[in-house]
Amino acid sequence: MAGTLGIELRIDPESGVPPFEQVRTRIRDAVASGELTAGVRLPTVRALAAELGLAVNTVARSYRELETDALIETRGRLGSFVAATGSPAHRELQAAARAYADRATALGVDPAEALDLARAALGFGPETPR
Repeated sequence: MAGTLGIELRIDPESGVPPFEQVRTRIRDAVASGELTAGVRLPTVRALAAELGLAVNTVARSYRELETDALIETRGRLGSFVAATGSPAHRELQAAARAYADRATALGVDPAEALDLARAALGFGPETPR
């Protein structure tokens, strides 16, 4: 079940990985995979800490490290947001790739075939899909 963050995030108290690192890693992975996209507002530190049963300082440390890594940005009282990453061209292509993936899925196209079509459009691979 996704919480206020909009992604599945569970803390494993039995893990040897500290809770702040579990939070940081899960958010980082969600940004990298596109689950969390640029501009998405993150829950407040207090709200996420309460939801996960963690100390406020634990979540605050996760957010600070994500901000240091330029994955999130804090805009004063407006809160913390997923940062736009890469150049404008990269961001535009990332949005186009997401739109292509969404459209291929909606059309019922197999992911491997969708990749073949994209490779062919870029001049890599066979001209006709499987």
